[in-house]
Amino acid sequence: MPIKEADKSYDHDKIEKKVQKFWKQEETFKKVNELREKGPRYSFLDGPPYCSGKIHLGTAWNKVIKDSYLRYKSMNGFSLRRQAGWDMHGLPIENKVEHLMDIQSKQEIEEIGIDKFVDKCREFALENKVAMEQQFDQLGVWMDWDDPYMTLDPKYMESSWWTLKRANEQNLLVNDQRVISWCPHCGTALAAAEIEYEEKVDPSIYIKFPVTGEKDTYFLVWTTTPWTLPANLAICANPEFDYVYVSKDGETYILAE
Repeated sequence: MPIKEADKSYDHDKIEKKVQKFWKQEETFKKVNELREKGPRYSFLDGPPYCSGKIHLGTAWNKVIKDSYLRYKSMNGFSLRRQAGWDMHGLPIENKVEHLMDIQSKQEIEEIGIDKFVDKCREFALENKVAMEQQFDQLGVWMDWDDPYMTLDPKYMESSWWTLKRANEQNLLVNDQRVISWCPHCGTALAAAEIEYEEKVDPSIYIKFPVTGEKDTYFLVWTTTPWTLPANLAICANPEFDYVYVSKDGETYILAE
């Protein structure tokens, strides 16, 4: 058999498609699993990506790293369970569908009908699941795409509640108070990864606080958070600073020298 001359340049797209075609024609994934089926068991349950859109660099890198490690375990003789997973409900899905339906507030969802909104979220998540499967498959990721777990499956939700119930029965849950970020639109707590930052110019103002018992006399305060003023209960003075009385236009202000 003559040796074919190597290509003068590396064409990744051409090579990837050639390898993928070979794997599919030869059922390589199936044969590898059969070859290792008597080996020691190694079970992998995929930490699921959100079905809120097509894959991005982060999800692609995540899957490639997992796939590389699982191939390493397989080459070491392990019989692998490679179960894929999909996160298919929650705020990321809801927010995407709200934008698609031009919904501005949660009250509008009730007006449209919660059942209709839920159906649209399910449809949106399932469509993205199929698209992401195809993209992961194009990356060459070997997983059991035919039998994934999906968080919108009632059986999955029931198992989650069962696990929480068992944890409670064993006193493994802690009732605590934490300072958290809050989304006024969604009415829920926010994870750190869900917080988006941008550069903005905020207003700052000077405001007069009247001094009790002294006519036309005010503490002059500068604040960069004027939206907190309705809830103000006190102002602070620093015992290390010098303060002065300044008169202007018939009023007296107390401020730092």
